[in-house]
Amino acid sequence: MHTADVCTTQKAAEILGISVTSVQQLVEAGVIEAWKTKGGHRRIPLAAVEAYKGNPGQPGQDQRAARANRPAPSGRPPSILVIEDNPIERALYEKQIGSWGLQASLRFCENGYQALMEIARDQPDILLADIIMEGIDGYEVIRTILADPLLADMHIAMLSSLTPEELEERGGVPPGVVFFAKPVNYDELRGYLRACCAGHARRNSLAA
Repeated sequence: MHTADVCTTQKAAEILGISVTSVQQLVEAGVIEAWKTKGGHRRIPLAAVEAYKGNPGQPGQDQRAARANRPAPSGRPPSILVIEDNPIERALYEKQIGSWGLQASLRFCENGYQALMEIARDQPDILLADIIMEGIDGYEVIRTILADPLLADMHIAMLSSLTPEELEERGGVPPGVVFFAKPVNYDELRGYLRACCAGHARRNSLAA
């Protein structure tokens, strides 16, 4: 294969509009074909990058454009996506949120990579993201969302046991994102989700 037919992870990240870390995770997961040189550097066929970018199941330009042109179903209840890698915490969220009578759909992802795929397929109205996860973490997912203007109306909350100092070391809480410290105060989370669902209902009534 000629040198012009391959690229680095940095170049692949630029082509796909995601971070180098995300590209590395996709390579490790076998989603994007690649190999390592004797020096340990990844080389990715450009054809593999373009194939990933054009796959309707991935969060590429074509998928985002299709989602932007898709009309929102009239009267559709809000959807909540929770990213949490701990199965015990997922079960707690499901029990608590399910008991609040929010009239919202609820689904879960176990990691950041799975979440990006899910968001590309069906954009949620509300995202609750754990920060510390293996591979693509919550910060990476949120940065990807905030960089996409077509996802600007999504309500985003971060949930983590990180201290304020540790949060600042990672860049702090992005503007427009709500932070909940773990262990989560479920009364506060319930109030937040109710406010988000009420806002969704108002938008639906105005669009009707």
